[in-house]
Amino acid sequence: MNGDDRATVKSADRVLTLLELLGRWDREMSHTEIADAMGIPKSSLTQLLRTLVAREYLAYSPLTKGYCLGRAIRRLADRSSQSYDLVELVKPLLEEITATTNESSALNILSGDEAKVVAAVNSPMRLLSHMRLGDLAPLYATSGGKVILAFLPPDMQEEYLKRVELVPATHKTIRKIADLRAQLQTIRRENLAYSFEEFTEGIVGMACPILDDQGTVLGSINVAMPAVRYSSAARDRTAAVLEKAASAVSQQLRRTPST
Repeated sequence: MNGDDRATVKSADRVLTLLELLGRWDREMSHTEIADAMGIPKSSLTQLLRTLVAREYLAYSPLTKGYCLGRAIRRLADRSSQSYDLVELVKPLLEEITATTNESSALNILSGDEAKVVAAVNSPMRLLSHMRLGDLAPLYATSGGKVILAFLPPDMQEEYLKRVELVPATHKTIRKIADLRAQLQTIRRENLAYSFEEFTEGIVGMACPILDDQGTVLGSINVAMPAVRYSSAARDRTAAVLEKAASAVSQQLRRTPST
């Protein structure tokens, strides 16, 4: 390990130590208190505090001159419990969606560069799309993934589009970033995404986003059906059911008090 690597590791260690310190006591601490507790010079701590405040991992009170954990930390900590709450809210709706459409339905959340199935109800039909808990798929290839991607914050979406490699899952998988960008614009406008045999041959997917009261995408609800059962009537019926379910979840989330 060279000098630069050691410096980077030391800085990372200081960040983690600082966050653990403030989280352990769950109270404001002054610049001096933090420096003393961590055993480092105040001068070495100053830029670290400024950076973490700027990124909202820490909050600073000019009145008390104290630091505490910021909103970014709270958001990260809330994600796991939020995902669990979302699953509990959506489960009965998936049952209703599948009962109404006779097609498989699922709840998807963002997992790295993929969409992950965290709840699913499979169709009672003989010919069906099997969706299993833990299934992962590229964001660009499924309806549930596309709709999450379309509603990501612009900087996150752009970061993804610049690095992603569009590896084909079928001969219909989208291959050009320009085409994907155009689709994402349409999805945001229509609040609905499609996947026409782009991840699994013979399967058509439709999905709606689940948004919180700030417009942040929390996940997506999708229906997957055999292409032989897809029609304009099936599309319209499924779109109406998905939009109703996604709206119901969003409204329930707004009524649920934050802890």
